[in-house]
Amino acid sequence: MNAATSELSTRIHAGYNRMSKGQKRLADYILENYEKAVYLTAGKLGTVVGVSESTVVRFAGCLGYGGYPEFQKALEEMVRNRLNSIQRMEVTYGRISESEILNTVLLSDADKIRRTRESIDQHAFEEALDLLIHAKHIYLIGTRSCAPLASFLAYYFNLIFEDVHHLHASSNSEVFEQMVRIGEDDVAIGISFPRYSQRTLKAVEFAHNRGAKVITLTDSEHSPLNQFSNCSLIARSDMASIADSLVAPLSVINALVVGLCMKKQKEVSETLATLEDIWDEYEVYENEETSDNMPQQDARGRKDH
Repeated sequence: MNAATSELSTRIHAGYNRMSKGQKRLADYILENYEKAVYLTAGKLGTVVGVSESTVVRFAGCLGYGGYPEFQKALEEMVRNRLNSIQRMEVTYGRISESEILNTVLLSDADKIRRTRESIDQHAFEEALDLLIHAKHIYLIGTRSCAPLASFLAYYFNLIFEDVHHLHASSNSEVFEQMVRIGEDDVAIGISFPRYSQRTLKAVEFAHNRGAKVITLTDSEHSPLNQFSNCSLIARSDMASIADSLVAPLSVINALVVGLCMKKQKEVSETLATLEDIWDEYEVYENEETSDNMPQQDARGRKDH
């Protein structure tokens, strides 16, 4: 049970004897059906339980919350890591009409970036940049749906730093084997969002226990990764669906890359200049000159020499 779960359930149990009959019915329903209650408005929750909307609002106040929205946020933290993929998909189907899928998802993703921008800790961001600049070795871990984020970060970090380890593993033992030399001068970045990966959690715990600095990119201050973190970057990823919404975390990663490039501008420029020569020599990218010199084909598919 995570911190948010303990907090909400403790409040309910502590105040249960002082509650009215209707509030006790709400408490019982929430403790037994929290995964359903989290997506209900105050009015709908009252209808399901058989009490008035005002009773629901008073219930939230009885627990010490400033209103129903604040209570619902605590409830969201309670269930965040407990919904399985089938439950998440069912919730999504119940909230989005088929004709509004594209618009709803785009607006939801844009809202996550907005909320991340408004709430992210600027000091933590600057601290992360400083830790990375002074790191001897950098280890990156992100599994399952977060694996593409780790790969994206690894690609650009390899242009900026000399010693980057992108951890690829199918078991915890393989992760530890790849991190066996991690030490006090190193930095590990762990990326994980609900449902949190045990492999990522074990990796950041291992790095922490070996004295390395740990940066976490996750969705909440209550994330289990943060118990081992020196610096936590919080990016919103709240959509309940089978596909994780990772646009806000990717934006934070982009900001890290831009910030590091600005701090190491000379070194990065020299690396890119070398790479441009290599890319041209080995024709890594298509260019206009190559396209112009390609043999043309006539209507019958024969090459024009």
